[in-house]
Amino acid sequence: MLKSLSPAFRQAFTPKTIAVWREGTLRTQWRQDALAGLTVAIVALPLAMALGIASGASPYQGLITAVIGGFLISLLGGSRVQIGGPTGAFVVIVAGIIATHGYSGLVLATLLAGLMLIIAGYCGIGRLIRFIPMPVVTGFTAGIAVIIASSQVGEFLGLSAGKVPAEFIARWHAYAQAIGTVSGATVAIGAGTLALILLCKRLAPQLPGFLIALLLATLAVSLLHLPVATVDDRFPAMPTGIPAPHLPELSFALVRHVLPSAFTIALLGGIEALLSAVVADGMSGYSHRSGQELVGQGVANIASALFGGLPATGAIARTATNVRAGGRTPLAGMLHALFLLIFMLLAARVIAHVPMAALAAILLVVAWGMSEVERFRTLLRMDAGERALLLLTFVLTVLVDLTVAIGVGVTLASLLFMARMSESSKLLPDEQSVDDPAQRAALPKGVEVFRFAGPMFFGVANEMLDTLKRTGRKPKTIILRMERVPYIDGTGVTALQGFIRSAQRDGTVVILSELREQPSALLERQWSSFGSAQRAPTLAAALALVPQPE
Repeated sequence: MLKSLSPAFRQAFTPKTIAVWREGTLRTQWRQDALAGLTVAIVALPLAMALGIASGASPYQGLITAVIGGFLISLLGGSRVQIGGPTGAFVVIVAGIIATHGYSGLVLATLLAGLMLIIAGYCGIGRLIRFIPMPVVTGFTAGIAVIIASSQVGEFLGLSAGKVPAEFIARWHAYAQAIGTVSGATVAIGAGTLALILLCKRLAPQLPGFLIALLLATLAVSLLHLPVATVDDRFPAMPTGIPAPHLPELSFALVRHVLPSAFTIALLGGIEALLSAVVADGMSGYSHRSGQELVGQGVANIASALFGGLPATGAIARTATNVRAGGRTPLAGMLHALFLLIFMLLAARVIAHVPMAALAAILLVVAWGMSEVERFRTLLRMDAGERALLLLTFVLTVLVDLTVAIGVGVTLASLLFMARMSESSKLLPDEQSVDDPAQRAALPKGVEVFRFAGPMFFGVANEMLDTLKRTGRKPKTIILRMERVPYIDGTGVTALQGFIRSAQRDGTVVILSELREQPSALLERQWSSFGSAQRAPTLAAALALVPQPE
């Protein structure tokens, strides 16, 4: 069956693992990849734990995601150096699903998202994701960063606030009411962890600052017997190892409820994975296969859900760490997952003593990195439409819902794009439609020439008709030059049909000239509905078709 597929299709949907195996790179690069995998695993360990907690799940589920999802993303993906696992982009949506539908709802949503990503990969939708405007991406990414940071304030300060509401304003109201319960020891551990991470980033960025700060904070709490909440306090008897895969309970009602969230998971996962792959290409000099990358992400999410994990995608920071550490093949990502599994099995007792305030400090650093403050400021200096798009997406993400924010942001971006395209698409009057003055002067009596410039789509179709009607003239022949029309959609065709019928009622012959490939192919399939209208390859040929006066 595979042999019957075209070579281009086989190449586009062959995992990079197979490609580098055929090259022989795996056999020559494995030592460097092993070192890179170990380096990334050290970085990923505290991040996976912190992101699992921030998602409303547990550190164990964050680690399972990094092991299962990370291994399969590297094994089956379309990038040589992509590192997968839980990321901050999923925190808000995952926490919302768990709060509303429980963990079984999250498993189902992740399974559906995995299927969507596989379908998107094979349908070539990966190429479309890159058209989501940067103000929308930056707006909801910055919004997620604010939500992640706000969700960790209680743990960072050691507040006794009980079950804190998920809504942003209600959460801060709960914090304000519990402000008198701040724990000095917890603040000291959180602030110390945060300071150590920032110090390592500034003075020794090559060191695993997250892990060093986490270990020192754990030692301080254990040796000094500080009254600080630990992982074991929040998640007692946390399991170790990999659980057996299992399917969630399925029902049509639950599928219907989690379907919008599944779409959001697929969209966010696809965007972050492809952005990470692009960054990796720039750092490594390789090129990724976007379709296969989405397919690999889809399989990884299905497997992560079946093994009790969370949604997974390509992680930009961990991928960059892999490249800087010398990772050059998917083996580095697979070994990173295996090293994480070893850490889980050998360090379970240490993980239980990790202070929650230290994990909160890690998440505050993650949130700051996600916020992309400089890009946010740059976009605020753009035109009013871009600013409105950025701020609306940001505010909706923080105060309403991530799914709503993405839907509204993409819709508004599309409307802005269409408005700008309609401004660039215009119908030029007859005196501007013939470039040669001599040819213009030689036009037969009763012939008028118009030139349409720009795409003819539903945003400009009515404007075209109005412009033609405003001429107030009823010539014997109208030649509509189309060489500057790269694209026409169904509404544009309908508007064109309406204009031609109106002209024919007035006894006017319409000739379309110089049609480009896409408009010509589309009109060819519906030409029988255009009545007596004619087509010509050039203006001269169109003039030759003009009926001669009797």
